[in-house]
Parts: sequence; C-alpha cells; structure tokens
Amino acid sequence: MSFNVIETGIEGLRIIQARIFRDERGYFLESYSRHKLKEAGVDYSFVQDNISRSKRGVLRGLHYQLDPMSQTKLLTVMSGRIIDAVVDLRKGSPTYGKHYTVELNSEDSSMVIIPKGFAHGFVSLSDDTVIMYKCDNYYSPEHERGVKFNDPDLSINWKIPEDELIIADRDRNFPCFADAEMNFVYGK
Repeated sequence: MSFNVIETGIEGLRIIQARIFRDERGYFLESYSRHKLKEAGVDYSFVQDNISRSKRGVLRGLHYQLDPMSQTKLLTVMSGRIIDAVVDLRKGSPTYGKHYTVELNSEDSSMVIIPKGFAHGFVSLSDDTVIMYKCDNYYSPEHERGVKFNDPDLSINWKIPEDELIIADRDRNFPCFADAEMNFVYGK
C-alpha cells in the first residue's frame, strides 16, 4: 500500500502518510494517486489545486465555504512546518464544535484530509512555508465564511504568541464559533 490512513477520532478527518523512498540523492514519494487513495478508503474527485506561501507567524483561517459550495481539502506541506487546525461545524456530530490540531512538515509524508463541514486554518512555524491543497469544489467568494482564530471557546493552541501572529483583517474579524453562519448537518 502506498498510503497509510490514520483516524483522528473525528469522523472523516484523517491523516494520510505516503510512502517515502529515500537514498543518497534525497527522496521520492507519490503524493497523490486517486486509485490508490480510493483503495485506502479516501475517495474524492478534486477539481482545484491551491498553493499558499507564508513566512513564520502567518496565520490563515479559520475558513470554510457554506453548502452547496463546501469543499473537502487534501492538504500537504511542500516546504516548512505548520500547525494545522480544523473545527467540526456539522450540527448533530458527536464532535460538533471540537477542534483537532496537527503539526505537519515537509520532511515527512503526512497530509490531512479535511472533509466538508469543517473550518480550516494553519499557522506557519518556519520562515518559508509552502502548502498545497486539493479541493473537490471550486472557490466561491459568496459562500466563504470563517470562525475567529482565537475564539476562547475553541482554545486552539497555535504555538506562537498571539502578538507575534500576522493575520489578515478579514480573518481577525471573523465571528466566534457560536455566532458563525454554518449550514452543515452531520450525516448528510
């Protein structure tokens, strides 16, 4: 098997590790293979790839798109390190309102699959971080929403002091979880 899928305890949210082949030249890995991922239980039709480059302390998120334009994302770090955070927005879910964080870096093969119905964000822990993520739906500005990164009810540990974070005004002004607009229902 080319991919190892690790359950996180939140339904649908999984860590995926690709097999790395290392030698004196460096390494090679197959970062995406639809049929091999499908064999591993990860079956999405991705339609858009995005790349983000950030310096240390840049925090992006917590973003999501409302249905019917919600997106599943497959995220990998091409260079650098991040703390990746997701929040379950699916009403009726046993983990509704809970968050999950994971440190991802370019030195291992870990990716995260973020299903529809989750808010997503990350903070760059290194000076030159590049992430790539595949989406199974197109970007739709009119459906884009967000949750405040420092919502005290979520208590996400970004591992960088808040006064050192670099955050867009839009992201800084998102509502807290309790006031955020969302239309996701668990099991749909």
